[in-house]
Amino acid sequence: MERENRDDTAGGGESETQPVISSVRDDKEDELEGSAAKTKSDSVNEPGEAEHPEQNDTTTGGESEIKSLPSTTKERVLPELTLVLIGDTNSIEVGSKNILLDHDEQTQQFSFSLYDLCGRHISVINMLGQQNTDKFPLNQGVHAFLLLLPNGLQNSHYSSGVQWLEKTFGKESLAYLMTVVTHGSDEECDRALTDLKANSSFVEKRYHTCTKSMRDEKEIIALLRKVDVMVSENDPHCYNGLTCGENKEHEEETPDSSVFHQNQTVQEKKQNTDENGVKFDRVNDGKHSEKNDKPATGGESEIKSVPSETGTSDVDMSANKDESVKITEVKNKTETLFHRLQLQDKQKLSPADFLKIGPPVKQDHETSEKDLAHAFLQRLMMLDYRARYIPVRQDSSKPVPLFDRVDTDVLDLLFSTNTDSNQSKQTHIHPMDIQMAVFHCSDSFLKQNMMTKLSQCQYALPLLVPDPVTMDIECPLWTFRKIRKTWKITQTKDNSSIITMKSLPICEAETLMVSFFRLGSLSVSKSQLINTLINARHNTFFHRNCPGSTKSRHLMDGVAEIAWYCPAGKPDDAFTDCTAFCNLRGDALTFEKQCNILTEKSSVNVVLVPTLEKTHKSMTVISALLKSSKPLIILIVDDSCDAVEIKKGTFKMGLKDRSQSDISEELKRIIGEILSGPHTSFQLETMAKVSGIRVDEDDAVCQKGKSAAMKIMNLLQETDVSRIKDKLLPCQGRLWHEWCRINKELYHLKGNIEKEKSEKRQELMKIRQKQCDASCSELMKLLIESLSSLPSTDKEYFLKWTQILIDALSTDDLNSILQSYDEKWSEVLALKKKHDKSDQLNRKQTELEQISSKLQSATFGLEHIFREMGQIYEAHKSLQKQTQRRQTDWSKYPELAAELMISGHPMELMDGDAGHVPLTWISSLLEEVIKRLGDRRVFVLSVLGVQSSGKSTMLNAMFGLQFAVSAGRCTKGAFMQLVKVSEEMKKDFRFDYVLVVDTEGLRALELAGNTTLHHDNELATFVVGLGNMTLINIFGENPADMQDILQIVVQAFMRMKKVKLSPSCVFVHQNVTDIAAAEKNMDGKRRLQEKLDQMAQLAAKEEVCDAECFSDVIAFDVQKDVKYFAQLWEGSPPMAPPNPGYSESVQELKNIILSKASQSAGITLSQFKSKVQDLWKALMNEHFVFSFKNTLEIKVYRNLEVQYGNWTWALRSNMLTIENQLYNRIENGKLDKVELSYLSKEMSKTYEEIKKEMRKYFDDDRDKEMLVQWRGQFENKIKEFHDEQVRGVKRKLDEVIQQKTACKKLDDQKTEFENKLLQKSKELAHQLKDKTQAEEELRKQFDSVWRGWVRELTADIKPIEDINLEEDHVIILYELGFEWALIGESKNSGRYKNISEVGDYFDYVILTKYQEHCEENQQPQESERDTRGQGKFSQFCGFVSKTGKKVLNYFKGSFQHEDQQLIRSLIDNVEKQSFDTIRSKPVPTSGYSPTYLLEVAKNVKEKVTEFESKRKYALKKEFTVDLLLYVFDRAKSWLSESHKKFKMNNDALIYLENKKHQYYNIFRSFCKGSSSAVVLGELICEKLKVSTVEAVCNKTAIDLAGEMRCSFPAFNGNRLNLEKHVLKSLAEKEDFRGFITYIRHPRKHVERFIKEEVKKYIFTSHRDKARDILKKNVEDMKQLVSQALFTATERVKTQRGHTDMWLEEFTSFLKDELMFDDICSQTFRDINNFDFLKEEIEKGLEPVMKEMSSLSLNNMSEFRLTPDQILIDQLCKCCWEKCPFCSAVCTNTIEDHSPDDHSVPFHRSRAVSGGYYRNTVELVTEFCTTLVASDQRFYPRSHSHEKIWYKWYRTAGPRFANWRITPDESKLTYWKWFVCRFEKQLEDHYKLKFEGNGEIPSEWRDYRIDDAIKSLDEMYKSE
Repeated sequence: MERENRDDTAGGGESETQPVISSVRDDKEDELEGSAAKTKSDSVNEPGEAEHPEQNDTTTGGESEIKSLPSTTKERVLPELTLVLIGDTNSIEVGSKNILLDHDEQTQQFSFSLYDLCGRHISVINMLGQQNTDKFPLNQGVHAFLLLLPNGLQNSHYSSGVQWLEKTFGKESLAYLMTVVTHGSDEECDRALTDLKANSSFVEKRYHTCTKSMRDEKEIIALLRKVDVMVSENDPHCYNGLTCGENKEHEEETPDSSVFHQNQTVQEKKQNTDENGVKFDRVNDGKHSEKNDKPATGGESEIKSVPSETGTSDVDMSANKDESVKITEVKNKTETLFHRLQLQDKQKLSPADFLKIGPPVKQDHETSEKDLAHAFLQRLMMLDYRARYIPVRQDSSKPVPLFDRVDTDVLDLLFSTNTDSNQSKQTHIHPMDIQMAVFHCSDSFLKQNMMTKLSQCQYALPLLVPDPVTMDIECPLWTFRKIRKTWKITQTKDNSSIITMKSLPICEAETLMVSFFRLGSLSVSKSQLINTLINARHNTFFHRNCPGSTKSRHLMDGVAEIAWYCPAGKPDDAFTDCTAFCNLRGDALTFEKQCNILTEKSSVNVVLVPTLEKTHKSMTVISALLKSSKPLIILIVDDSCDAVEIKKGTFKMGLKDRSQSDISEELKRIIGEILSGPHTSFQLETMAKVSGIRVDEDDAVCQKGKSAAMKIMNLLQETDVSRIKDKLLPCQGRLWHEWCRINKELYHLKGNIEKEKSEKRQELMKIRQKQCDASCSELMKLLIESLSSLPSTDKEYFLKWTQILIDALSTDDLNSILQSYDEKWSEVLALKKKHDKSDQLNRKQTELEQISSKLQSATFGLEHIFREMGQIYEAHKSLQKQTQRRQTDWSKYPELAAELMISGHPMELMDGDAGHVPLTWISSLLEEVIKRLGDRRVFVLSVLGVQSSGKSTMLNAMFGLQFAVSAGRCTKGAFMQLVKVSEEMKKDFRFDYVLVVDTEGLRALELAGNTTLHHDNELATFVVGLGNMTLINIFGENPADMQDILQIVVQAFMRMKKVKLSPSCVFVHQNVTDIAAAEKNMDGKRRLQEKLDQMAQLAAKEEVCDAECFSDVIAFDVQKDVKYFAQLWEGSPPMAPPNPGYSESVQELKNIILSKASQSAGITLSQFKSKVQDLWKALMNEHFVFSFKNTLEIKVYRNLEVQYGNWTWALRSNMLTIENQLYNRIENGKLDKVELSYLSKEMSKTYEEIKKEMRKYFDDDRDKEMLVQWRGQFENKIKEFHDEQVRGVKRKLDEVIQQKTACKKLDDQKTEFENKLLQKSKELAHQLKDKTQAEEELRKQFDSVWRGWVRELTADIKPIEDINLEEDHVIILYELGFEWALIGESKNSGRYKNISEVGDYFDYVILTKYQEHCEENQQPQESERDTRGQGKFSQFCGFVSKTGKKVLNYFKGSFQHEDQQLIRSLIDNVEKQSFDTIRSKPVPTSGYSPTYLLEVAKNVKEKVTEFESKRKYALKKEFTVDLLLYVFDRAKSWLSESHKKFKMNNDALIYLENKKHQYYNIFRSFCKGSSSAVVLGELICEKLKVSTVEAVCNKTAIDLAGEMRCSFPAFNGNRLNLEKHVLKSLAEKEDFRGFITYIRHPRKHVERFIKEEVKKYIFTSHRDKARDILKKNVEDMKQLVSQALFTATERVKTQRGHTDMWLEEFTSFLKDELMFDDICSQTFRDINNFDFLKEEIEKGLEPVMKEMSSLSLNNMSEFRLTPDQILIDQLCKCCWEKCPFCSAVCTNTIEDHSPDDHSVPFHRSRAVSGGYYRNTVELVTEFCTTLVASDQRFYPRSHSHEKIWYKWYRTAGPRFANWRITPDESKLTYWKWFVCRFEKQLEDHYKLKFEGNGEIPSEWRDYRIDDAIKSLDEMYKSE
């Protein structure tokens, strides 16, 4: 076969190589004008001529395999794998049993051990320990460098090994590095991986460990597997660097290409064999070796063993020589093209490469060649048809050639071709080469996306694609599968035109097809001619006159392209039915195979020839076409003849001297005439049956996916489309919709709420049970099986196929239904225009609704199958049902869905059909996503807009998403899709993904009706709340059309503001006619601003909020936040391409969004999950703002509360230490005044540290954006706490100073007493010194004189008397006018002690006033559920006379629950005021006086009188007496203790009696002749014994409180945590009285709980720890005293001081730690040996310290500080407000937390606090959290007929307004259990009944104590 040399050059000197199969004529009508005459054509090859199976050993792309050839000599093989060992020689134990390396020679050889192990030829090169590698050339491809590192030295050896490898072989070699850590058989190397991760270059998946001996086969096999994975990931698969040490910079640059391995002669094999007999070759190295320049196909090559035979050859190389050269040239040219486009080193491009946020696409900017491919794809994905025409940046470094030779004529220069200059010039890459290069380098899924976008851009698509090297032809049928075409067929019937709409997947559409060919080279453009037939204003087929066209192209020759003309049903349609146009690129004479396929498939063939001559070689083809029955049109370029029909169906027409429009019109006429008669049709799917070509769908992986999809389709095809969902997906239809309806009703309950709620929950569970029973459908089983078992690529094919086949299945039904809907809608509109209100309109509207329902039933897609997955999961999850064998494992469903979501599939967030969010499913799905990705930060972009306004199209173009956009299948519900932020863009953002939420659209036709507005508000609020930014998409410019959506959107933003969510927004106006007109845009923005302000005012009234303009609602700048979009189509669909201005607008909008997003940190996925739950739960209720509960915000606030507790404790504990020290100073007489400034200074260090911690917390916490709202508040609270602590300590210390001053006289007396007693004791001892007496005698002697001393000393002092409080109580009551009998009866019964916890105060009420009140009002008050008390009071007189009990019940019913609460409040207030008054009296310093109690008693009586004056009833005297006695009793203990303290401190007799033992010891010592030092030592030890015990106990109290505050679960959290443990404790004890105390006096009970827990901690559970703390403090005290002794002694010795100095030094040292009474030094002035004194004291302290070490912890209660009181002060300084309905206590840790509302997660049944229905004795079982969501009302004030809706409870008055009670249908089980457990006790306590409306729901009785306690834990976690 000869090849004709060509004179013309392509690309300015670059020779163009002809394809291998035959001599190729380029399609010069597209590229070379006027050059046709110069080009000579070769003869036409018959099909298959270029294919020589017996000679040509080339294979198509993909894997090439060289098979074995027989050998008569020793077999030599190529290595399948080459491994190079580098690193430390000590990392491996070389030996015969070492599988990897059985020798230590540094050579390269095959490993026989590895061959025996895995049957593969693996070459192992030992370069361990190599430093100088010059002598060791690497002349073969290396698949892996194994860096061996000894365990323990991995970090240092890794760094040095990597540096050596990079230096020796170049940076590229690092991609082939595998790290292997070796260890001894008994060593562990778990830390090695952790250590190596610290290196940035380390790749974890390329890491392995094994023993140094390398004998374990499993370890080596695992290593080889990892190497294989690495090889498959690398491209090229092996490293082909230079010989070690060779300078890489001098390497000759050649274009990269893959080496094509052909069968070689033995001689060639010998040339490529090294001295060891091993052939080394380069695989995929992109360069030709000097010894082997045979080309190779791209892709992955697997080299099998190739035995050689000496002197013989099985291949006749001479016969194939020319063909091999051609293949090499074509291959080089292809690789050069790929290299220029930066595609040669890439793996196949995939959709994932473009489904991410990358750098912005630069519009109207030149692009460098290397970026052309990506720029083309990015712009194509944005529907910019100008992607073909991307301007290329010129290389500015190359100067323009300048002819400056003066001896040359200018005219000669003008005609000079300047070949030298042209030789060095490289042409631009042809635009279609860019398209086809990207096509060849893309995987099948990106090809499919690419083809779909090309189709949307109205471009021709490649139908037959030759391989760029082998020229094997492929039909990419798979890539057409997602393309759908819509057209309207015009048919004439009875003189009228009937238009029928069709919408079909293009693969299934049977259309006409017109194929165009050229035979030879032409001077006209065939492609341009076809464009005039399809759309004259758009270049459907690229041609020579298109921008960017060049003289050369490489990849388009032989490609057959196809495009479809789709009529619009208009008179000016070119053709009446959908018609395909096919264009074979290049000379059809050269590409006979493609030509034959197309002529066979066409309805009409159109042939262009330069001239019609019998001798012309084109006549052979034309003759064959003439013999065919297919219509034929021959267009002759050089002929001017008119169109002539040669025979039936065969036409010829000249093109010479004719305008293009004439040619086009004539062609249309001819084709139309032909197609109006009988003709064959073309269906794309039939291309799969064409022989001799490859179809991409035949790939095994595609077939596997299709096979799995077909199993599902076989099931679906057995069922009518409209019944598929009901029959095969039963869980999401009627059952799910019913479940949603009942679930929503739970938030709008009426009647007996708890009973109704219980019944509805049972209904919900029954539905879930039915769903479970129906969940084992064969369809779902097949789906889950495929998703679980298929590899990722197969799975992707499976999902694509399933969607494609499902779409095809429902196409016909949908089309007919949509057409019916359109017709019926037109009829309804016509009747409405006539203002027809007849039954006909109603009937038509009913029919329209029926069609709409049918449309919903027939709409079926993959999203419905995933929806079924979610429902099956929710059903099983709610029942926790175990999976049966015949069912799939439902627990794995979220994992499967998460994988799909991460891979880029949109997942349904809100079910559009049911209008409901499946929270359980969505939560589990997001949890699985978090497990796989981590809790990544996402920026949530929500999109809102009117139905079919182009939202999904815009998003798909902007981010490359996959939201459904086809007609009749608009997005239903809300879908979410993840878009990753690319690595190069992460530096600009603080989040990792953009989460796009697309919605079904507002004002959807399918949802037309009464529910539309509610649904729109619900949807808008939901997505606005979810988004960090909301995109509001508006279609058109008419403000009237915008009004509805603007009102909905503004109201949604208003709600967000009220619940403290602050998203941003951008408005998008689509379909704007003239976006370039700035003035018009300004006017449009002005009108939009006005409309938004108007809507804001309307929404403000509805939402009860102040807002004058839209910017009051949300930060909005009309200049920056409004974007105008050009209309999508450039012309009229269906043939209009997208408007280039649209894609520009998309890019500009994307830039705006990302610019705003860069200022946001987004939210974490877990926060997004919480937000979904919070928003949806709030939306279930009628009043979103009242119902919204931001659990994320609550969680952050609860954590802040914990931190606040830690900060305040640090301040408190520091202040306690300071207080303790100053207290001791005051008691020691060293301090008589405390200044605030001094206390602040002492606290400053701790306070500054706390402030620093606070700043760090608010600045660095991951939730800092949310924390900022409380920063100022908490900073102020900490300051207030600090100041309060300082003031409080000053106040306490001032009281101590005041008391000290008040007792100064007595203190002076005490000092005088002590001095006299000391002197008298000494004198008496001296008198008796010489008289040796026994101990008993000494005692008698001392006792006899002691009494006299006391009388003498206290002669003028009156003793303090004891008090009798009981007597005072009775006398005071009598003085106030109460009878003795009444007082005595109350005291004897003891009932007054429980007055604060009485359940029913009815017995204290006088009925007379009630009777009068009833008579005045004529009738009793009514209730929503009033079952008693109807009629006038007089009507009950006869009834009263018959039975006192019934009338009592009547009056009891009239005595309202609110009255009970008011009396309780009176008691609580009086108790607090009275106790505060008593405590303010100076009893500890001045003693008790009965006047204090009298003052309190008068106050109480006044309060009761005042209370009665405001009520409609009176209180009996018994109430006042009981209340007074109760108040006295509460004050009794404090008065007694305080007076006792006063007496102890001020009674001289008591003081002296306490000193008796001390002075007896002094007396005895002196009697025994002890020195003054000994006696002083004993005296000091006696004083220290008391003071050290108190000091140790006080310090231990602080330490124990701190320990429990930090480690004890109940005390180490916030107020809510404490409440949880209190309730747990109550449940475990099951003590009803304890519950009542907690309910009535929560603070009192919590204090009691703290005391109990502290006692239990110290004496039981943590006794040893408490003892350890005590012992440590004893030891510290011992060290302190020893230091004081040493310091005082040394000081006196140094300064030669005396006893006074020593005592002064000693007490000064201990002044802050111990209280130490003064000692009269005058008696001990004779002491001069202070070392002896020190020793005596130390000796005397030993038993004291020993005794202290065994000190009982009970002693702590006797001293000033106790751990329980310290903890009470810390933990109870919080909010104690009660819920106005159920009396649950606010759980806010801060006492005054204004402006934040009161709240509590533990709301209760109202029966717990005695709530009952007005005028009945029926307890209220409902929870207030249920009531606020119900349609019921309540009486906010007793004895008032005004009723307020529970939903509007905040409007009922001050005590209601500050409470946040969020509706929550999942109540706390705890209180349900309590009501059932103590039912009888509650009835007796409150004297009410659980009957009638108050009957306990049966469901409650199923709960046990374990359920109750568990519910506390769950509630705490959720908070």
